[in-house]
Amino acid sequence: MTVALPPDDAPAAAGPPPDEASSAVAFDLAAESPGLGPQLVEPSVQVYGLTKRFGDHVAVNNLTFTVLPGEFFGFLGPNGAGKTTTIRMLVGLLRPDGGRVIIAGHDLATDPLAVKASIGLLPEEPNVYERLTGREFIQFAGTMYGLPPDLVRSRTQELLVLMEMEEHADKMIVDYSSGMKKKTGMAVALIHDPRVLFLDEPFGSVDAVSSRSIRQVLTRLRERGTTIFFSSHILDLAERLCTRIAIIHQGVFRGLGTLPELRAYAGLGPDATLEDVFLALVGAPAEKDDLSWIA
Repeated sequence: MTVALPPDDAPAAAGPPPDEASSAVAFDLAAESPGLGPQLVEPSVQVYGLTKRFGDHVAVNNLTFTVLPGEFFGFLGPNGAGKTTTIRMLVGLLRPDGGRVIIAGHDLATDPLAVKASIGLLPEEPNVYERLTGREFIQFAGTMYGLPPDLVRSRTQELLVLMEMEEHADKMIVDYSSGMKKKTGMAVALIHDPRVLFLDEPFGSVDAVSSRSIRQVLTRLRERGTTIFFSSHILDLAERLCTRIAIIHQGVFRGLGTLPELRAYAGLGPDATLEDVFLALVGAPAEKDDLSWIA
């Protein structure tokens, strides 16, 4: 599918320029697929000049970026930076005040149903029907996506196994832990096999066992080509999982690229962690020397 692009004078993102592959509309995979000839791959997510205001406050200010198929794209920032607002606009839950969003080749403004059929969303607080069992809720979601009944049942069982939820599948969600509710929300987001998966703090309030299950699922999804758009405050986890990272602060990008590119942009050495880079780019205050009152 060919997507018309905005004019050359479309607004650009703040912060450092992305690498050539990330900024291109399509790129050549021939080098990675010898003998197949040139192949153009359309970005999974294309965003141009995305803006959102709440009164006089500009929550998201003119963001422009792309995410390629199969990327594990980290979207990081401090509290109030504009992360959740951006995600809500990208998935059609919040109307932007400006800009254009194209997901899986579909323009969100003109074809929202096609966009929503192409994405899965795990919000920070999953919306679940607590008087259903986990199995019933996942099956309900599959039915709402219009999947055939036999496919809904088979995929539900596969997801219950994948999420290590078989033992609790027929218990009511009201009795689930936070981690179990999160895994149920993840299964619902995956039941229709989306091309792009949006995750807002998927590891918040999740125990170590559930966290491991979710990490394993995400790794397998990326290996099979699913694009993952990931927002989290757990920087060491983002450092391990993400192939490319955007750092947003006060509604604008402070950095966008791979970790080595972000280190270079922040003026840090090759041993700097993502936390070091993050603190440098968002302008975090220096550590307090006088903490005697804590002793």
